[in-house]
Amino acid sequence: MVALVDAVGRLSRFALLAGQRHESLAAAGLLSGLSFGALLADRGFDGDGLRALLAARGAEAVVPPKSNRKAAIDCDMEKYRRRHHVENFFCRIKHFRRIATRYDQTESSYAAMIRVAAIWLALA
Repeated sequence: MVALVDAVGRLSRFALLAGQRHESLAAAGLLSGLSFGALLADRGFDGDGLRALLAARGAEAVVPPKSNRKAAIDCDMEKYRRRHHVENFFCRIKHFRRIATRYDQTESSYAAMIRVAAIWLALA
């Protein structure tokens, strides 16, 4: 699952992926139609394609570079510290046993349970 959360850690959008699919491939679809100033993501999203997409939209990529990157790219680590809101969202949503253990058999029912849990967390 790839999730897009707002500045305080509430779910904005998410996408369910197959187990072998890389999460960064779903990023462009999640970002379409949104306006934002910066994208905070982990090293897995450090790709030239995503960085070019963000630059074209005028958004800042706050993504630490991978260790195997030939040309070093700066990352604003002060902004990157706020990425804990994303990790906190995943931690809180896994308190729902049905989500953590994936009881639902279909993708649609699993996605619906994620939405219900996100609403519950936003209202709490």
